Amino acid sequence: MKILFTFYNPSGGMDTLNRIRCEALQKIGIECHMLYKFDGNGRRNIKHIKTHICSTNKDIEDLLQRENYDAVIVCTDFELLQKIRASGYKKTLIYEIQGLGTMETAVEILKQAEANVTKYASALLYPRTSHLMRLLEDFFPDKKHFSFDDPLNMDDFGYTSYPQKKYCVIAWVGRIEANKNWRDFIELGYQLSRSIPNLYLWMFGDMDLNEPGEQKKFEEKIAELGIEDRVIRYSNVPHEQMADYFSMIGDSGGFLCSTSILEGFGYAVAEAMLCRCPVLTTDSDGVRNFIFHHETGLFFPHGDIGQAVVLAKQLMYNAELRKHIRTNGERYIKVRFTVRKYTKKFMKMLGELGVK
Repeated sequence: MKILFTFYNPSGGMDTLNRIRCEALQKIGIECHMLYKFDGNGRRNIKHIKTHICSTNKDIEDLLQRENYDAVIVCTDFELLQKIRASGYKKTLIYEIQGLGTMETAVEILKQAEANVTKYASALLYPRTSHLMRLLEDFFPDKKHFSFDDPLNMDDFGYTSYPQKKYCVIAWVGRIEANKNWRDFIELGYQLSRSIPNLYLWMFGDMDLNEPGEQKKFEEKIAELGIEDRVIRYSNVPHEQMADYFSMIGDSGGFLCSTSILEGFGYAVAEAMLCRCPVLTTDSDGVRNFIFHHETGLFFPHGDIGQAVVLAKQLMYNAELRKHIRTNGERYIKVRFTVRKYTKKFMKMLGELGVK
């Protein structure tokens, strides 16, 4: 069997998901390829997976005819569904959604996608995230739906002990854009820095993908608050090294802060937990899959920086709570989000769709 996974570019959570599931499926004898319309810095993370970069109709048609895939999974790019069918591809074509930003953005994208998905897609695939489940069932009631958890790579990604930092780190992962809500993180960091002199804010992302307008506002905000020296920005860290960073952040006495408005899954949160880095997060829906308040992490209300400060200090200074959350978080991820569970459900989906 041969399968193709597609997305716009190799970056963020989709880069992680595609690599993990391709590696897992290849271990059970399924040949997997990836197709991206544009190249990206995440390409350096890809090893031992055949990856194609092309966007023209001719290149896509040549690829499909040459490789003769048994199934193609198209994430988000509804226009690609039409191109694939127009090339003459008649086999299983699955439309996947992993996250669409804010609810307003999600509704707008699905309105644009509705005709192509209805006409060309064999089925829908998405994580068990309530707002995605509700939206997709409303838009596509007559399609076959498959919804199950995304996997994490637990063989090569996890906690490692390092010498403890002489300062405390709180971290944030994402693009500088409205939905990731960087403002709440910066405001929280500023408020905490007033009573924690050795606090640093580490921010991870791909600077090439930041929204220019938001980037300008970000620069102005940290200058206004006078915390430029505390904010350390890391761009395009190789994925396997993020486990080391998460481990160091957890051992520094700090935490990962996620401030997103809406997420489909939230890989950074799950990966931090896997590395014993505790998490303070807004309720962005997708993180409900692995954050349980005071058990595996802590929630704070969107925009309530006062409450975020209170909970952050509990997480940093209540040793018993901190140990409880770190231990439970790591254990929960290891039990629920295995590649074995994912491949089993993925292959069951293909079987139900008639892929032999």
